[in-house]
Amino acid sequence: MHQFQHTIIVQTQGSGLTEITEEVGHWISESGIRDGLLTLLCRHTSASLLINENAAPEVREDLLRWLQKLAPEGAHYVHDDEGPDDMPAHLKAALTGVNLTIPVAGGRMRLGTWQGIYLAEHRARPHRREIALHLLGE
Repeated sequence: MHQFQHTIIVQTQGSGLTEITEEVGHWISESGIRDGLLTLLCRHTSASLLINENAAPEVREDLLRWLQKLAPEGAHYVHDDEGPDDMPAHLKAALTGVNLTIPVAGGRMRLGTWQGIYLAEHRARPHRREIALHLLGE
C-alpha cells in the first residue's frame, strides 16, 4: 500500500464554480496508483467541494442561483466580520461540504460520465484556495 499527498491551489475570480477534475486526474496518473481511494479537503470555511454535472453549464448556473436563494446576503446575520457575503458563504460551504472521497480504479477516478469535481467559491471577491489531496492505494 502506498500513499501520496498533494495540494492544489485555485485562484478564484469571486463567486462561482471552478472545475478541477482534469488537474486532479493528472496528479493521480503521475502517482502510479492504479487502484485506491482519493480524499479531497477544501481547507477553507467559505468555499467547498462538489461533484456535479460538467456537460451543461446551465446546471452550474442553476446551482449557484439556488444557493444564493438559500443563503442570501443581507444585514440579518450576526456574523459579518468580512462583509455581507461572509456568513452566507459559511452557510453555503456547510450545505455543500468541504471534503470528497472518490474511488480510483485503473489509475482513474471512478466518476460518472457527466461528473466533474468543482471548487465552489462562495465569497464575492477573488480568493486563493487550497485543496489537500490524499491518495491511498496500490
